[in-house]
Amino acid sequence: MQNLRDLDKEALLAQMEAFGQPAYRAGQIFKWVQKTGAACFAEMTDIPKILRAQLAGRFTLSAPQLLRRQIARDGTRKYLWGFSDGNCVESVLMRYTHGYTICISTQVGCRMGCVFCASTIGSKIRDLTPGEILEQIIFTAKDAGVQISNLVLMGTGEPLDNYENVVQFLRLVHDRDGQDIGLRHISLSTCGLCDRIRELAALNLQITLSVSLHAPNDMLRNQIMPVNRRWPIRELMAACSDYIAQTNRRISYEYALIRGFNDSIDCARELTALLQGTLAHVNLIRLNPITESPLKPSTPQATQAFCDYLNMHGVTTTVRRRLGFDIDASCGQLRRKYQQNKEEGADR
Repeated sequence: MQNLRDLDKEALLAQMEAFGQPAYRAGQIFKWVQKTGAACFAEMTDIPKILRAQLAGRFTLSAPQLLRRQIARDGTRKYLWGFSDGNCVESVLMRYTHGYTICISTQVGCRMGCVFCASTIGSKIRDLTPGEILEQIIFTAKDAGVQISNLVLMGTGEPLDNYENVVQFLRLVHDRDGQDIGLRHISLSTCGLCDRIRELAALNLQITLSVSLHAPNDMLRNQIMPVNRRWPIRELMAACSDYIAQTNRRISYEYALIRGFNDSIDCARELTALLQGTLAHVNLIRLNPITESPLKPSTPQATQAFCDYLNMHGVTTTVRRRLGFDIDASCGQLRRKYQQNKEEGADR
């Protein structure tokens, strides 16, 4: 059965008509599942029992299971949420001066194969539905007792590889009768699926597009990001140019600095030539190391030198704060450890 949280108002209106119920019930139900975060049909106290029974016969409605909660010294919270089919995903809640930001997952696993990312180990299991993506926000906020104002689709999975569900989620989370989060407060990260970037641009949603670049040339990028063999940098930059022209939104380029690989001044020079004169912001990230990879983070000195070079040559650049480092807050690490523990337990 379909998750009731997947439905927008139009779909709920159609369902009320099919049930022979008045149209205003659609708005009531939408608020219960999208804003209040009802975890079961019984919580909808102003909905008639007969309608709740009709809904229960057609849809599912539940809260994801909280499998793990880790709280870092800096206040960052990492959650592992379990679904009814036994799969799980991670979400990270971060506290900034402007409010709370949540980093959410869009798939169980990932098939993009980036060598520095724990999310891709084991490849992709399945896509998350719009409601499952939304549940990470609703139940993280409830658990932490906070109001979330900013979203980052940068957790497990490639959002544009789950395009239709992600677009539906964006519509749901932006609805004023739901979470009512402004699109300009949402950042979507992609490794560079150029066809989907152009489709997203055509929607002109005014979200921030974050492109995981991580190398200034094809030779280096091919070694760490298999997607580059399908969509090399020249094609990626053309798609980004089209996105800017359509939306007039600056693109954020994520660049994970890997010691001795992509953190030299020569690489900074190449990256400057690639982005200079475009509507761009570079977000430098000291690589979060994972057990399964030999790659190491750039030194603080090399990171600062790289950042200074780009800024001095007209490419706006910042270094991302390392939040939640003591709780493995980078993508996929908690889920991976949980799976390994389950497998070891089953073998005993």
